[in-house]
Parts: sequence; C-alpha cells; structure tokens
Amino acid sequence: MARQERAIRTRRTILEAAAAVFDERGYTSATIGEILDRAGVTKGALYFHFGSKEELAVGVFEEQLSIALPPQSSKLQELVDSGLVLARRLRSEPLVRASVGLALDQGAMDLDRTMAFGMWFDQNVQRLGEAKAQGELLPHVDVAETAELLVGSFSGVQLLSQLRCQRQDLERRVVVMFEHFLPSIAVPAVLARLDISVERAERVLAEGRKQMGAVPAQASPGVVRASSGT
Repeated sequence: MARQERAIRTRRTILEAAAAVFDERGYTSATIGEILDRAGVTKGALYFHFGSKEELAVGVFEEQLSIALPPQSSKLQELVDSGLVLARRLRSEPLVRASVGLALDQGAMDLDRTMAFGMWFDQNVQRLGEAKAQGELLPHVDVAETAELLVGSFSGVQLLSQLRCQRQDLERRVVVMFEHFLPSIAVPAVLARLDISVERAERVLAEGRKQMGAVPAQASPGVVRASSGT
C-alpha cells in the first residue's frame, strides 16, 4: 500500500511539473529534461508512468475530468455544475489551466489535441442524452450538435476571460453563457428549477472532493469528472 501511495504521489508530481513547463514554454518547446528537473525525479521514474511527452500531455488533458461531481436528479443541472466547476478549477488549479492551454495551443502541431475536445464532447453527449431521455430537453434538440456548441461556447468564453482579466470573472461569464444557452434547449419547467449561480461552483466542488476524500487544491499565485468545454 505504501509503495502504491508513493507511485501515485510521484505520478502527480510529474504531471504537475509537466503542466508547469507546458504552460510556460508551450508543448513544442518543452523538453523531457526540463520536466525532469522541475519534478525532481529520475528519468526511469518518469518513463515508468509516461512513455513519452505526448503521454504526459494526455495525462494533463485527463485532469479536466478528474473530479466526480455529486449526482443530481436533473441531468441539465449536472451539465451546469460541470461547467461552473470547470470555470472554478481553471482559476485555481495549474494542471487544469495547462490542460486547456494545451488543447488550444495552435503551435502544438505534433500533438493530437482532438482527444481533449473529444473527452469534453463525449461527456456532454452523455449528459444531454440522459437529459433528453428524462424529458428535460425541448423536442427539437439534437444532442450531438448541442454538445459541440457547448464545447465551442465554453472554449470561447474562457479564452475571452483569460485575455481580458486572467479569468478572474470566468464563473460569472459561464453563468451568462448558460443563461443564454439553456432557454433554447430546456423544457421551461426544468429551466425554472436550475441553479445557475456563481456561488454554486464552490459548493458543488467542495461536495465532490468530500465524496472522493480529496484535499482541496491550493490556488497558485502564478497560475475536471467536470467538463463542459475547453
């Protein structure tokens, strides 16, 4: 058990170091040597967990989905919760920030970034499909098209927030996004019951971490399963 815990901690240390280097240097310029220096581990330890720089990037991508949020009777509420929590984590967790940065890094020509968007898309398709099965969506709603639109909308909103104020207002911008987005897909009776508020993000995130037995991540002065989009 102690060996397993050490392995988990080592893997996390490597991921955090990789995220920091990717964030600072970009995927293409980052080197395994820089990541090793930042992590303070041996090359053997790194390659035990990750076979290549691309596998490290995939590990960083997966951090967006690393929080299991409390289930809700409304699947649309779960969709809202996932977006609000991702916004909160983008402001406080370097790994999540690096994941989004990698997904949107136009210079990372040798990295398959479709996986990052695919994970978000698939998760949203699942939630929207369940919402439709429960009668929460208007009859005209196409689940796949709606999931794709949500991923694209979140990507643009978070990028605008980053450029304008380093994502300090991201939760509020995501609330506004949902306030405009949901009336076009949700049954009115369901829409009226949804909690779409900035304050909800922290409550849901804390509950999810409590259920997982996780310690809340500390905010970084320099710099999700929860996902709605990049």
